[in-house]
Amino acid sequence: MRTARWAMEVFVTRRIPAAGLRALSEAGGCTVQQWDSNEPVPRAELLAGVAGKQGLLCLLSDRIDKEVLDAAGSGLKVISTMSVGFDHLALHEIKKRGIRVGYTPDVLTDATAELSVALLLATCRRLPESVEEVKNGGWTTWKPLWMCGYGLSDSIVGILGLGRIGQAVARRLKPFGVKKFLYAGSHPKPEIAAEFQAEFVPITRLAEESDFIVVTCALTPETQGICNKDFFCRMKKNSVFINTSRGAVVNQEDLYNALVNGQIAAAGLDVTTPEPLPTDHPLLSLKNCAYREPKCNPCLLKKGLGSTIHHRRTFSLQTSRMEGIWGSAYRGCSAFVE
Repeated sequence: MRTARWAMEVFVTRRIPAAGLRALSEAGGCTVQQWDSNEPVPRAELLAGVAGKQGLLCLLSDRIDKEVLDAAGSGLKVISTMSVGFDHLALHEIKKRGIRVGYTPDVLTDATAELSVALLLATCRRLPESVEEVKNGGWTTWKPLWMCGYGLSDSIVGILGLGRIGQAVARRLKPFGVKKFLYAGSHPKPEIAAEFQAEFVPITRLAEESDFIVVTCALTPETQGICNKDFFCRMKKNSVFINTSRGAVVNQEDLYNALVNGQIAAAGLDVTTPEPLPTDHPLLSLKNCAYREPKCNPCLLKKGLGSTIHHRRTFSLQTSRMEGIWGSAYRGCSAFVE
């Protein structure tokens, strides 16, 4: 028989798959209030919904700052986020209040790695651009140099951030005949890198020598805007840039200029700042976005698809609820931020 100390009121900030919500509701003693919409909860509704709650389950798009914590009150004990990252949480303020934070660090590794490889292949082989040409009548006959892209065989792949996702990306790219892997980050990881015979290099050398660059690092004060004008100027003119980490890692104006001026060949983006981009954003005018008449080198934009696999979303929800809220509040778990 559960005692009163297990009773918990939880606010959920979005409509979620039934399996995840059921796991939380059946956890024992939990009363769930949900913002029942696919769209982000309005700020006023978030502040009202969290008031007096002991648990909060949020998404990456929800900014959990001092204002939200004040609205919740001193009874808030745990925050669980349905995400790998937690840069949307005011961790310093949260820690001051003794609130525990649950997240799902390894749930989406495979899904995001697969999306990273899909983005890379689609971008370097100009697949969306080619499909658009078929649709608009641009394909008239076979032409030796028409729609030529770049292949992975015998290439150098640079990975910025050899964490879980970076490793999973390298593991999937290795069978394509990649000649060499380079990686950059805060420190070398020789035991991990040995699987791919990857070489730890400064970020400047990563930019200069890589044919393909895949960004999978975490967003930190050190990595914010790290892919900037200097970075793109160092890249090869026929190189391809892929970002599936966080939009703020990239200076988007510098990326746009690099694409327009032919400093790099192409870019594939799963994340942007903001999300979604305004419809008149310059990046959306680039060739592989298929929004306007193509004018320059291809940039393929995919809106936050790294986790869009049904069973992964459901598993992420169940994990973030059971382990993030129930577990980290009362019995501890492996997926929480200290």
